[in-house]
Amino acid sequence: MERTSINPTDWGLAFQMDQGEIVTGATKHLRCSGQVDLRADTEAEIGISVEHLGDIAAQMRTALSNIDAILEQAGMTRADIVFLRFFTTDMDGFLTNYEIYAEWISQAGIRPPQSLLGLSRLALPDMLVEIEAEAEA
Repeated sequence: MERTSINPTDWGLAFQMDQGEIVTGATKHLRCSGQVDLRADTEAEIGISVEHLGDIAAQMRTALSNIDAILEQAGMTRADIVFLRFFTTDMDGFLTNYEIYAEWISQAGIRPPQSLLGLSRLALPDMLVEIEAEAEA
């Protein structure tokens, strides 16, 4: 797989992000559903609950760890990620903790395009962040 960065402006580089990216030579494409910070909870109405209540940094770390696990099971690595989509109910908290993501992705040596969306609520009221990823190999 070959990647070509597209950056008409360079402000995104400070955020470990290319504005666009051309990917050629890939034969496998993976789409991850939104990854969140959940745990099994037999006392919860739907059988799951948020693990780290009120801790956006911990929720980000768990979601990124979940993406690592999916990539591994798919026979891929972070270096194969071609797009990320972040959802948060706490934009200020997310941006304050952005270095968690920046450090995580910089270890792969890539800057995939990404989107960050602020929402009033995610699937469970205690969720502060959800992360979707796409990868190609």
